[in-house]
Amino acid sequence: MNNPYNFIFPGQGSQFVGMSAKLLKKCNMAKEHYLKAKEILGFDLLEISLYDKENKLNKTEYTQPAIFLNSVIKDKILKNNGCTPQAVSGHSLGEYSALVSCEVLSFEAALKIIKIRAKEMQKSGDTNAGGMLAILGATEEQIDELCNSADMLVPANYNSNEQVVLSGNKKSINETIKRSKKMGLRKIFPLKTSGAFHSPLMKSARNSLSKVIKSTDFKDAKMPIYQNTYPFPEKKGEKIKNNLLKQLESPVYWTDIIKNMIKDNDNNFIEVGPGNVLSKLVKRISKNSTIMDFYNLELIYE
Repeated sequence: MNNPYNFIFPGQGSQFVGMSAKLLKKCNMAKEHYLKAKEILGFDLLEISLYDKENKLNKTEYTQPAIFLNSVIKDKILKNNGCTPQAVSGHSLGEYSALVSCEVLSFEAALKIIKIRAKEMQKSGDTNAGGMLAILGATEEQIDELCNSADMLVPANYNSNEQVVLSGNKKSINETIKRSKKMGLRKIFPLKTSGAFHSPLMKSARNSLSKVIKSTDFKDAKMPIYQNTYPFPEKKGEKIKNNLLKQLESPVYWTDIIKNMIKDNDNNFIEVGPGNVLSKLVKRISKNSTIMDFYNLELIYE
């Protein structure tokens, strides 16, 4: 574990039933974190993450804290094994896991914010029916044309050189699927989200979330964090807070984040959380990057 690594933390969509089973079987610290989370959230994530008998895991208010918890536990295990990141970043929700990793926020403070974030995003999605759409292989001009032709559609995630995610109201999403096909775009994938995340339709959620973020103390980072709305290294707590305030209504500049992390640091990455969604994106952005799988590392679980 002597190589310098960038830690990257996934967001919504990386969850799956049983995703923390190995952690809970091997690690007492994982169990302690689930107990702390139950006190803060008021519900038991353990049952939902392991079994999900009531089909709650894909609902935003449960998805977000579940992914965050899995990511933070893995981050602590890595550090307990002497693997400290040279820099961190997280995709959307994953930015909160990154903020805990670089010690800007405590686990408890971040989870309290996520509790409100998830509820408000779910509420905004219920009030303003919207969705998200991944498009592969479109040019910048084609993306602009699709957005300008729609009622309410904006770029939400610049995920790789080939993939852009659009976010908008239901009418725009449905019309854009048809319009994309007429333009010759064949790789179009509606995403399973409960709203139009990273778009103006999240305004009410942002307003509610801003209050709790502003009242929370943000410490200076122990190592650089590359944020969704500011894909450059930052360590000052107040600047990090201001960047985070913009996140819900702004696009995620993931391609720029990865390119800048490689330029400034190294091209070794560990995806810290469930799944391998970000690992695939990193490979699309930089084929020469090395991405380590958490479960293939020789780690001591404590």
